[in-house]
Parts: sequence; structure tokens; C-alpha cells
Amino acid sequence: MPVNLDSLNSAPRILIEAALKPVQGTRFQPTGFPDLGPAVYDAPDGTPTLLVESNQSMANVLENVCWDEAANDVVPALKGLPYVRVKLAGLGDGNDTTTSLQEFHRLNSPYIMSGMLGDRSFRDIIAAELGMSPAKAKKSSKGKDKDAASAGDDPGSAEPEKEPDDVAGVVNLRKLARVCFKYDPNSLVHGIFLEKIAGRLRHPRALSAFIEASGVGRADSGGVKFDRVLPKPSVAGVDAKGGYGNVPFHRTEFTAKSITAYFSIDLAQIRGYGLPDEATKLLVALSLWKVRQFLNSNMRLRTACELELVDEEKSIVIKRPDKFTLPKDFGDSLKGLIDNCVKNKLFADPRVTELTWNNVK
Repeated sequence: MPVNLDSLNSAPRILIEAALKPVQGTRFQPTGFPDLGPAVYDAPDGTPTLLVESNQSMANVLENVCWDEAANDVVPALKGLPYVRVKLAGLGDGNDTTTSLQEFHRLNSPYIMSGMLGDRSFRDIIAAELGMSPAKAKKSSKGKDKDAASAGDDPGSAEPEKEPDDVAGVVNLRKLARVCFKYDPNSLVHGIFLEKIAGRLRHPRALSAFIEASGVGRADSGGVKFDRVLPKPSVAGVDAKGGYGNVPFHRTEFTAKSITAYFSIDLAQIRGYGLPDEATKLLVALSLWKVRQFLNSNMRLRTACELELVDEEKSIVIKRPDKFTLPKDFGDSLKGLIDNCVKNKLFADPRVTELTWNNVK
């Protein structure tokens, strides 16, 4: 049965909340940040709160539902959706690949932007389709680099700084959306920043998500890495820096009164791309499908953080708009929308753009 998106035509956004709990026990391990550790903070009402999974991490999680690692291909439901695949000819045995669905910077991945299609880099191909051409560093009136004169009385006394290359031309964000949709619609769902062409070329995430825990408490524990050969490594002239010896460690997990996953789909932004109707519907359906796939998955975010719905389907609440329900089964809806985009020539041909990267010197 086709998914009906007509009720969303005038809605500015979709807000979804899902109540979660640990699969086993009461403890769970949150995301951590360098030099910060777990993100613990007080809610406006003073309730101790914890960020279980950040927006940036959830973007990666929601992208992962598109890819079948065992088959090294997109999942069957998304067959026919365009993306970019790169043969990493300069690494290993030269047969490894990566794709825009797997790279955290999506189309802006250095392996993709520097990847070659024939005798042209993907960066040059995209820049040309956007109608933008490279602009060199500005020159001073004396013909020297602009910053050379400020380097000192002796131009050779310091390495002159050059302005970074940019591109000339008006940034047309609708054109950017059309080009990104052509090569990888996923990049418009999770955001794109083509700073390798110009820092002005960006679209924020249309689908954002994070997981918070409320009423949290610390659960501190620890253990010892046991060395049955050299518990005292100094007797053999080695030390713990080399991984020898018994090494005690501590571990911090958390309990919570409630854990909630939050999802936001910016429908106004998607409509603002100015894409044809079938493309707009595909982006909305793809975003909803990603949310459903995540909630139907094992939700194993880390070794000690595997979550599930508190009360199955009753745990999923649509906060906005009213009277909308997250589809349980998308059936052939995605396939039909993909086929419509193919029919109207909105995708690259062939749909999987094959590049070769070999920048190792």
C-alpha cells in the first residue's frame, strides 16, 4: 500500500519522539566527547539530563540503515537510488572502495572530490554543473601576492600567506540541491557542505535526531586488565606503556528514569530546494523510512548501549503535525518514487557514479 504524504503538504516540519529503554538491565553507556566525557547537564527545571547520542552521531546512524555491509551495496528497499562509489586505487591492493553513503562528509569526502571520472575530477564536474569556475588568489597592484608586502621589509623573511582559492559566481542553492539530488539524494537529507568548491555551498540537515536521558544517575564500576604472563612487567624490563602488566581501569555508565529519541524532519527546507514534486516526495519518504528503519533495528549504539522501544508501537509519538502516523511498512512506495525520478531524468545516468582515487605519492 503506497505511503500517503498528502497530509504533510502544508506542514512546516515533522516532530517524532520515541520512548526507549535498555534491552537488558538498567545501565547504558552514553556517547563521550574528547576532553569532556559524557555530556551531563541540567534541564531547565533542574532535572539531571544526559546526551545519549548527539545529532552528528545520529546522522551517521541513520545513514548506516541505507547500507548492507554483507552485500557491500545499498539495502534492497533503496535499489536504484543514486550514489557515488570510489575505487581506492592508491591504497592496499587497489580494490577497496568507499561510497558517498558511507563517507561522513558525503559528497564532500576528499576521496570523492579528488576522485577521477575519465580525465576530470569530481570536484571539477560538480563545479561546472553549478556554473562556478575557480578564482585564483588575489594579487596586489604590484603584481605580488596580496599578503607578500605585509610579510616584512624583506619579502623573503617570511612565507607570504595567500588567500584561499574560491569560486566565482552567484551561489544558487536550488541549483546546488538539484546537483546533489542527481548524484546522491541522501546528501540533502543529512546536509551537505561543499567547502572544497566554495564555503558558501551548503545545505543544513533536513533530518536531525538525538537521544536524551532524563533523571540520570551515575553507575561507576571498574576492572583490571589481567596479565597472566607478566603481572609485574618490570621483572622483564618492560612496562605498562607497552601493554604489559595488570592495569586497573574505571568505567562510568548511567541509569535513567526515561530515555527519549527525538527526530525532526524540516519539510519547509525540503520544499525550499525547489525540486520537482516527485523528488520532494522521495526526500520526505526517505527521511521517514530512515526513522522507521532505526526504530525497527536493534538500536545497538555501542557495546554497552543497546536500546529498544519501551512499549513497541505505543512508544512512538508524533508531536507534529496532528493526525499523522509514522508508516509501519513502506511497501513499494520508495521504489515507485525512485522510478518516477528515473522516468523524469532527475538522477545521474548511470545512477552509481564510478570514480577512481589514486592520490598517494
